[in-house]
Amino acid sequence: MALPLLPGNSFNRNVGKEKFHKSQHWGFCNNVRMLVSDDKPGIGGEPLLGQKVKPKYSTFPKGEGTDVPSWVAFDKQVLSFDAYLEDEVPDKSQEHYRIRRYKIYFYLEDDTIQVNEPELKNSGLPQGTFIRRHRIPLPPPDEDQFYTVDHFNISIDIVFYGRTFKIYNCDMFTQNFLRKMGVKLNPPGRCPDDPYMKARREMLDCMEPLHPYESFDTLKQFLQYDGKVLRFFCLWDDSASLFGDRRELVLHYFLSDDTIEIKEVLPHNSGRDAMSLFLRRSKLPKYGPPGIYQPGQITDRTVLNVYGGLTENREIGYLLDKYKLGKLDQEFYKDSDLSIGATINVWGRKVLLCDCDEFTKSYYKSKYGIENFTSIPCKSPPPPKIERKFPPYTGFGSEEDSLRSCIGLIPTPHKKNFKKFMEKDSYGNISNILRFFAKLITDKCADVDRLFVISYFLSDDTMSVFEPIEKNSGITGGKFLKRSRVKRPGQEVFKSELSEYVKAEELYVGATINVNGYLFLLLNADEYTLNYMEKNSHKFPLSNLELALQKVKEEKSKSREIKQVFTAADCRHTKMVDYNTFRDILMSLTVGKLTDQEVITIARHYRVPEDPCPGLDVLIAQAHEQLKKNAFENFDRLLSNCVYQDREKKNVLPRKDIRRLCRSSRLPLHDDLLESLLSRFEDSEEQINYESFFCALNWRVNPMPELEAPLYIKERCEDVWLGMPSPIPVKYINYLALLKDVFGLEEE
Repeated sequence: MALPLLPGNSFNRNVGKEKFHKSQHWGFCNNVRMLVSDDKPGIGGEPLLGQKVKPKYSTFPKGEGTDVPSWVAFDKQVLSFDAYLEDEVPDKSQEHYRIRRYKIYFYLEDDTIQVNEPELKNSGLPQGTFIRRHRIPLPPPDEDQFYTVDHFNISIDIVFYGRTFKIYNCDMFTQNFLRKMGVKLNPPGRCPDDPYMKARREMLDCMEPLHPYESFDTLKQFLQYDGKVLRFFCLWDDSASLFGDRRELVLHYFLSDDTIEIKEVLPHNSGRDAMSLFLRRSKLPKYGPPGIYQPGQITDRTVLNVYGGLTENREIGYLLDKYKLGKLDQEFYKDSDLSIGATINVWGRKVLLCDCDEFTKSYYKSKYGIENFTSIPCKSPPPPKIERKFPPYTGFGSEEDSLRSCIGLIPTPHKKNFKKFMEKDSYGNISNILRFFAKLITDKCADVDRLFVISYFLSDDTMSVFEPIEKNSGITGGKFLKRSRVKRPGQEVFKSELSEYVKAEELYVGATINVNGYLFLLLNADEYTLNYMEKNSHKFPLSNLELALQKVKEEKSKSREIKQVFTAADCRHTKMVDYNTFRDILMSLTVGKLTDQEVITIARHYRVPEDPCPGLDVLIAQAHEQLKKNAFENFDRLLSNCVYQDREKKNVLPRKDIRRLCRSSRLPLHDDLLESLLSRFEDSEEQINYESFFCALNWRVNPMPELEAPLYIKERCEDVWLGMPSPIPVKYINYLALLKDVFGLEEE
């Protein structure tokens, strides 16, 4: 390569002009490739024609005053500097910059500079001579001057045509030359590594093939732990995010292959789609999500090549990469990482392990010696109940209708408790109606003697008040209050909340209720009401026999006195007293602790049975009375059903078949009365002649004389009792049985 002839050189232009050209060739001087001449001696060691003989001189710079020209003194003496350049790479995503190394040669003979870049194999860049040899001007504003040897040193930046080269070292000749010139050398620096070349070098180092034997023995673990699964109950609290809530999960850890699957426990009416799996069965990385990998990056073995022999019985083999180039090391959750109270990362979701099953506890106890398995409550706390405010009642329609118009844009009717209505509605002889005999509490003389019947309907919690018609009383009587719900007193009329109504639990004998401003004292109740309240004593505590007897037991100090009073009242020594006497004694001795309802409960329990075995005529007359009230006349149908059931034509059927036919035909008779009649018509073989049985019940064909109303004893409920008498609950009470059960007193 020809070098430019620049002005200012101190050599003689006429020197070197010979009559013939010298032979030249490419050679290296100080590791720099350049064109040199062949200065070979001729025959006999004499120089060739026109060849100059250069005198020997020192390699160090000469002092001033020498007669030797500078180009001759510094011929083939070159200063070599190591430098690098940061070259930006804007169009590639793999690298943002590149470190390029250079050699800067300063020729002492003519102050020319050459910059070369060492060639790298498969670099893809044009390398070699970066700046050809010539004198380089200084950067602006000194562009009229050129670089000299005084501008060079170690660990400095030098600018060639706008490019900044960082000199970090030089060779030994350059160091000695600069020290001879009196230049104080800076400490040598270090060239940074090129990130792209570093990555490529690592890749080349890993490309050395090797065929190692790698053993992956997963069969032993599979055979040992197949079918054994650890189960943890987990919680993912996502309530911090928008529309998030607490999710209950079940984690299954398969010991056979260290995989994990997670299922979600969806509560009823959660509003979420039922999914089979929350996380499918796979290995769960600890630091997920790690990103998206290319195919083949995540693998157990890295196969470089597959080979086989050329013979017939060739054996196919493969080469593996011993350095495992490109393999990613991922950490997965193991059984040692799972414990109660630990929080695991399920692809970015923090899942808390709250509890585990018994197999999991035994596994950790035997393998890791863990004894503490205190569970963490994973149930979410109930959400705060937001109080919804409604406008007050307007007075139009019912309160429920007014409220329904405020709940939705399209008003809908109020939904009643249909289940309760079907369970408590009247059916056959089961009325589900509580009836009380009451009187009006008033100061008006005309209304003192008025008596009423209050009915409470259990199907819809409504009440009705009826006044019995009494001749020549001056009062019309009849319906006093139609069937409706009765509000409790002391409530505002125009309010947002629904009104409270009188419940069945508030009604008992001796209670005072307010019915729309009228006060009624409940004096007595019918037989069905008393039986219902005693069967449901958990709702009616005053009908609970144990609680009533407990109040009597509190008067144990008066036990002798109570016995003497009862004995004095029993003049005939019959061991029983009538109801009025029994009530007066208990009320006076307990000093108001017992209510009328509790006295009735005790009296009904210790009552003396009345005529336990009535005659057949009496039973048939009672049955005719009930059949007449219900207008039942389907006896022909009953007989035809019996004939159909009597396949052997014996005119008899078992007792259970007759009872079943009566129930299916809805025969309006009480259970006790029906059982008594069946027992009277039953023979020794428990067979009943159905023709005679139903002919006796046919009140049209075989009428019976009407029963005479029994004489009843009046109940003394109040001292000011006037008007219609109230029948007593029972006639006689066995007081000795009461004293024995309560105080343990035996008969003397």
